[in-house]
Amino acid sequence: MYIRNEDTIYAPATIPGTGAISVIRVSGPDALSIADGIIACKNGNIAGSKGYTLKFGTVTDEHGVLVDEVLVSIFKAPHSYTGENSVEISCHASSYIVSELMTMLHKAGARAAEPGEFTQRAFLNGKMDLAQAEAVADVIASQNAAAHRIAFKQMKGGFSSELRDMRSELLELVSLMELELDFSEEEVEFADRSRLDSLLVEIISHIGRLIDSFRLGNAIKNGVPVAIAGATNTGKSTLLNALLGEERAIVSDIHGTTRDTIEETLNIDGVLFRFIDTAGLRETSETVEKIGIERTFKKISEASIVLGMVDLTRDFESTSETIREIIGKVDFSSQKLIILLNKTDISGDNNNVNIANFIVSALNNKGLKQSSESSVPIIPISAKTGSGITRLRSLLANTQRDLLADSDTTLVTNQRHVQALTDARTSLLRVRDGLASGLPTDLAAQDIREAIYHIGSIVGEISTDEVLGNIFKNFCIGK
Repeated sequence: MYIRNEDTIYAPATIPGTGAISVIRVSGPDALSIADGIIACKNGNIAGSKGYTLKFGTVTDEHGVLVDEVLVSIFKAPHSYTGENSVEISCHASSYIVSELMTMLHKAGARAAEPGEFTQRAFLNGKMDLAQAEAVADVIASQNAAAHRIAFKQMKGGFSSELRDMRSELLELVSLMELELDFSEEEVEFADRSRLDSLLVEIISHIGRLIDSFRLGNAIKNGVPVAIAGATNTGKSTLLNALLGEERAIVSDIHGTTRDTIEETLNIDGVLFRFIDTAGLRETSETVEKIGIERTFKKISEASIVLGMVDLTRDFESTSETIREIIGKVDFSSQKLIILLNKTDISGDNNNVNIANFIVSALNNKGLKQSSESSVPIIPISAKTGSGITRLRSLLANTQRDLLADSDTTLVTNQRHVQALTDARTSLLRVRDGLASGLPTDLAAQDIREAIYHIGSIVGEISTDEVLGNIFKNFCIGK
């Protein structure tokens, strides 16, 4: 059950003082009359005007002094963002003007909106489901083309449509199973068990694909994690600075300068990457540095892409050991490795060839033939001079562009959705295993009902005020 608030609310939809125009949004049953109370329009009032129209008006204070000239956009229920009567007041972007208008709205009977309250009302009034509402926040927060594309598809209902189809099929079957219970003495079977088996396989597989997509979806939303790994003083911090175009990390000849991870984001060709400069790998007894190296291994395991840095000026034995260590830490089934041969500006050609040959051999031993599609790129660079950095940027962008080539693929980007899908799959797996072992119909139906509940919780078919509060509190004021 939801408590539907009948207040009329207002909030700035833009930041005052940062542009030429500011917009104040007002929504609720009295939005039109309250706007009429503070704005004098020519050629009729706001409440008597048609929806989807603009009116010019003036705002004066209690002493009759002109505050501003404004444009009012009029939206009448149910044809508005919230599904309620709404107006958007466009005024000059003065902090004083915006403050005065909001004070007048408050005195006229409206109240300040809570974070996300406009979108919450849109959900409660059936203008969008909960997954779409959450996607609104993702669209606003998107920092790159890929994140925007994913969020916009979810906002338009692509993800919700898939979930509703699954839920609808399960509801039909569980209804037939429960009907069987009413005729248990006649031993009538309404739900086709073979159809149920095939449907379970199909939906469990579908849910699995959605859960697996979270790694990529979350990476695109928050930045594809790229761990820069290698021995101490191989140029990891110099590479981070070269990629960012600024002196972000401290660079020193002293081994072990980077004790903790340093993270920075960078947009490359419309994809956001989150680069992680890690502590150098080496044997050490120094407590703080050992903690940093442990964190390095953790960041490598969490990364989508690992940049393995190799110092071409080092002796072959220590370099080969670093290569083996990095390759051993990468899960090639879910991660991509790129080997960077650094310091080409001062290394000898013979050493370069020997190390490159060793890398190919080490990769072949892992079953990664360099002639195959899963080959690991080996790029000679100089982080100091910038040589090879353009090629690296292009390769990084291409790795993600290939993954996003199928624009019709749904990617899950929300941790709440992943948890609900995981719970739904667990319930359906119990059904599948139970039916195979002769589970009674009533118990199987209960597990299917649980799966339906978890799927429905994503789109808001089943939700609580607590869940809604946790979701919308993270929205910005005015949305």
